Amino acid sequence: MDKLRDIILDVEAYKAQKDFKTALQMLENSVLEFGEDYRIYEEIGDIYLYEGKLSKAKKAVDYALNINPDSATGNYLKGFILLSYSKIEDALKFLNRSNELMPNNAEVLRNIGWAYCMTGDNEKGITILKRALNLSPQDPLITEDLAMALIGIGKLQEGNSLLQTIGKIPIKI
Repeated sequence: MDKLRDIILDVEAYKAQKDFKTALQMLENSVLEFGEDYRIYEEIGDIYLYEGKLSKAKKAVDYALNINPDSATGNYLKGFILLSYSKIEDALKFLNRSNELMPNNAEVLRNIGWAYCMTGDNEKGITILKRALNLSPQDPLITEDLAMALIGIGKLQEGNSLLQTIGKIPIKI
């Protein structure tokens, strides 16, 4: 039996309720017992991301990756944090590594696609965003990112059509 896995499932439930204080407290209380398990630091980093504390999130995720550099989640979180700092090329390295370790994850692909759009490689970015949307067709974040990427290259009608499917107001240029 994996006791930390059970704790993480409880933490996920608290995160879903936006009770980050309780979730973080559970993890902090578990550090002494599970301090050598990278998953605890990934969860701590994820909570700090929800709270907008990028610096703390980065420290926790870096610690997790020092323990397990082949963690798909850790690589994803690090890539996401680097995107938040506009370090696009560095972010792509971690996001692509996450995709290698955990292929066909729509959220990872969303961030990879958006990162490519940010580098100016819109064709590649849009292709990846469309793949992410095929994997998770009801995801409003993927839909919105794809819509904005399409609008950004002048495909206003196609982008606005996607925005309307998620209840967003079309953009007029």
